[in-house]
Amino acid sequence: MRPRCMTSPSVKRPWASALHTLWPWLAAVLSGILQALCLAPWNQGWLCWLALTPLLCAVWFSPIQTARRQAALGYVTGLVFFTATFYWLSSLGTLFGEFWLKGIPLALALYLGLYFAFWGWFMGQICAGRPADFARSTRNIFTGLLGAAAWVAQEWIRSWLFSGFGWNGLGVALHAELAMIQIVDLTGLWGLSFLVAYCNVMAVIIVRRLIAEMGPVFLKRVRWEFSLTMALVAAVFSYGVRALLPGRHPAQATTKIKIAAIQPNIPQTEKFSPESEDRVLAQLETLTALAATAKPDLLLWPESATPRGMYADERNYQFVIKQVASEDFALLIGTIDSDDKTHESFNTATLLTAHGKDIQSYRKMHLVPFGEYMPLRQSFPLFAMIAGELVPSDFTPGRDFTVLDLHSPPLKFAALVCFEDSLGDLTRRFVCNGAEILVNLTNDGWFLETAGAQQHFDNAIFRAVENRRPLVRCTNTGITASVEPSGRIDRWLAPFQQGFAVRELSVPQNSPQNTPQKNQTFYTRHGDWLPHLCAGLTALVLSGLAARALKRNGAPEKPDDNAPALP
Repeated sequence: MRPRCMTSPSVKRPWASALHTLWPWLAAVLSGILQALCLAPWNQGWLCWLALTPLLCAVWFSPIQTARRQAALGYVTGLVFFTATFYWLSSLGTLFGEFWLKGIPLALALYLGLYFAFWGWFMGQICAGRPADFARSTRNIFTGLLGAAAWVAQEWIRSWLFSGFGWNGLGVALHAELAMIQIVDLTGLWGLSFLVAYCNVMAVIIVRRLIAEMGPVFLKRVRWEFSLTMALVAAVFSYGVRALLPGRHPAQATTKIKIAAIQPNIPQTEKFSPESEDRVLAQLETLTALAATAKPDLLLWPESATPRGMYADERNYQFVIKQVASEDFALLIGTIDSDDKTHESFNTATLLTAHGKDIQSYRKMHLVPFGEYMPLRQSFPLFAMIAGELVPSDFTPGRDFTVLDLHSPPLKFAALVCFEDSLGDLTRRFVCNGAEILVNLTNDGWFLETAGAQQHFDNAIFRAVENRRPLVRCTNTGITASVEPSGRIDRWLAPFQQGFAVRELSVPQNSPQNTPQKNQTFYTRHGDWLPHLCAGLTALVLSGLAARALKRNGAPEKPDDNAPALP
């Protein structure tokens, strides 16, 4: 009988060896893809509950366990996610006819990926991924809490460091889940990111523990980490359902206001073109006249409505004044203002009332880097010269959280400019100053027909729920819409449609006593308390890790019994 050909178990097939080496990197890539799929244009938000699990498996169960490798795996996830989710920034290359601008998503991802690298490294430091590390419920719960805290901490730092770019946090994936997002009036958007990150960590831990404990006593053990995770999700959902019940919130006086929003749908290639100025002004005048027939109390134009700004010259100034001189509505427009004494320029929202005789302005505080100013322009003049065509000069950020006053009906509102409606802490400060409604003037026409506008809107939805204030958005190309304090959406105009829309809204009034307990949410009053807490906890763990590393490096080596004795 011919003997069978036996393969030594120590000899691996080439493809198996390659898979054994590559699977952690493929898992890191998969994690970035899953997170991107949660957001527009794909909108598969349910994937957020498991989007981080491939990365965690790669960090904990990789055949090679080093801190550098764990950070690299996290960096790969971040690189894939941020490149994919911010792909729409490449449209600037098409708009300006500059090929190098198409690389903006990758360039941004090269920086933003560092935040995910930190999280991958952190998770590898607090848990080594051995079966014994998952054997106790208390340790598992603690690992989940630390992982969620570190995730929120890195999202929060990303939102303000180097002026900040906090779009598309993990919790944004739940923007369409009304019951789940109600919790943000307590925690801000950070609470959702914490919950989702915690569930991802616990999903890996629970499955790994169940696999390890398969056997005769499998059903005799109580695993509190599973029960606590399910209870936490159920508690958030129950809070949301209760918040959405009619009459749940205390009765509050409201003001009726009729608002008209103009969506000019001016192509970005024409918006600031001198040759198109007459046509743009004619379109604005026609749409304004049509909207005026509905007798609105407040009429909105989007950001940078006129090609050269209201204060560019006498002609533009008189054009704007003419729109309200003979009408009874107030006009809110986005325009450029300047200070002749300091030679500073500001991106502003300007309110004209009393037939144009009373003018109030809010100067935008949070500017867009590489869009409204060039970071470190003086420090890197060569780079500034190369990118000078994109940002020839810098705007100056405003300094005051100015709340604008509408006289008829009497109403106070915040005029958020551009992407300021994506910033939770900034928005709540206007509500603390008395704003009863949030109004956003923006222009997402820079990003052509991509998902940029939809992502902007999805991030903005949370501002209404966090502060329990209605949000109205007026845009050049879309999305022109309103969001109720509950998060319900009313889309006024389809994207890339020229026209106007009129809606009557009920706006909750500030109480006469102006007591925060009556008319402000917990998040409005206390702001980003949760990320501050998470950052503090993360810093405490990092200090412990640093102390352990110093102790390890400073410990004397154990003597070798076989070494020859020194004379």
